Amino acid sequence: MRLPRRHLLAGSAAALAFGGLARNVQAQAATEETYLNEVPGYGPLVRDPERLLDLPEGFTYQVISQTGDTMADGLYVPGQPDGMACFDLGDGQVALVINHELKGSSGLHRNLGPGGFHQERIGLLDPSKAYDTYKDGRALPGGTTTLVYDLATRRTVRQHLSLAGTSTNCCGGRTPWGSWLSCEETEQTPANADVARPHGFVFEVPATAAGLVDPVPLKAMGRFDHEAVCVDPRTGVVYLTEDKTDGLFYRFLPTTPGRLVDGGRLQAMAFRGRPGADSSNQDGREWSVGDWREVVWIDLEDVESPNADLRMRGHADGAALVARGEGVVWGEGELYLTATAGGPLKRGQILRYVPSADEGRPGEAVRPGRIQLFLESEDIRSLNMGDNLTVAPWGHLIVCEDNYSTETRNHLKGVTPEGRTYTIGRNAFTGNSEFAGACFSPDGQVLFVNIMYPGVTFAIRGPWTSVRT
Repeated sequence: MRLPRRHLLAGSAAALAFGGLARNVQAQAATEETYLNEVPGYGPLVRDPERLLDLPEGFTYQVISQTGDTMADGLYVPGQPDGMACFDLGDGQVALVINHELKGSSGLHRNLGPGGFHQERIGLLDPSKAYDTYKDGRALPGGTTTLVYDLATRRTVRQHLSLAGTSTNCCGGRTPWGSWLSCEETEQTPANADVARPHGFVFEVPATAAGLVDPVPLKAMGRFDHEAVCVDPRTGVVYLTEDKTDGLFYRFLPTTPGRLVDGGRLQAMAFRGRPGADSSNQDGREWSVGDWREVVWIDLEDVESPNADLRMRGHADGAALVARGEGVVWGEGELYLTATAGGPLKRGQILRYVPSADEGRPGEAVRPGRIQLFLESEDIRSLNMGDNLTVAPWGHLIVCEDNYSTETRNHLKGVTPEGRTYTIGRNAFTGNSEFAGACFSPDGQVLFVNIMYPGVTFAIRGPWTSVRT
């Protein structure tokens, strides 16, 4: 375990900061739990003697990055690692582009930024390369880092800051053309936060960028509490989630597929014949697991939304509500998205959307896209607030849980094509922070995943093909 930064637990607020990892793994007692595994998966979890990450027998993990490590640019690895994606660089190396969900208005989050707890290295960050700064001229702490990892030597080759000066970079999504779309989950403005510019946008970060990218907000993709995106590689259509209990599900029809900076048209999903439907089943059952709904898409106006009311206007025009849309991932001709607070238990749903053969074109009125309630949590042991997700090489979903209960630990869950679940991993560390950013190496041998606190990125290896369903 690495502890490159000292004296960071001096105050109560600082207790959530970097460091302390070795002390905490010695002090944390793992919690006994009962799990409802609908299928065997990889079998029971084995308790980690380091009390970081419990995995099934035969699986191992490696810590490849830790908040507080010094990067190649001299800055520190920021805290709160969240969504990420893995890109093939060739010659056995991959790039992980990692979001850091650090809020522009939070003093503690500022201390968790790349400049350090006491801002001792912030001078290494040119504020002209940042999207936004505080009133004192220093860059906001949110953004992305890029980590280059060698699969053969199992070594982190380098890390650097790749997007700076943004806020609350929660999730995002990879593009077919080799970039990461980093999403701001905030609607901060100079009127309500210590920031100089409005926030709530998507930014693009090429995986091969060797330093800070030009922080261009893709404003045509809307200003709202962005969570995640995915791109249909056949059409270039972008799908976007919104982390609000009364959020919407969006799609973006780019003017030029593959060049999002050229703009396009933003729309919100509605159920055909059911304007304003509530997909959550929280206050009455709109649909049951396995049910499908035909979809229509509603054009949105004034998408930069200076009044932070885009979702309210969309719902008033008939868009369906989605209870905290979070992760979204493209599969084989379809996508899956999580609604973290969906269902009567408010413990999560997974929806599946199959686009029209004429998606985004006039013919879709005749052959509309369809959305299904694929899974709904009926027991927190099966699924407890699923968030980020990815598609595994063997065709199952891998879902990161995001529940901050003191009793029920967060898990990595597998989901079969039939909607049955199994457990892959368990957070054994103090604080029970969320898993985030699950993604596989190009060869399917390594699962990369973050735990937001204490800010660790893992490389997990094991007998993936031995899963039992």
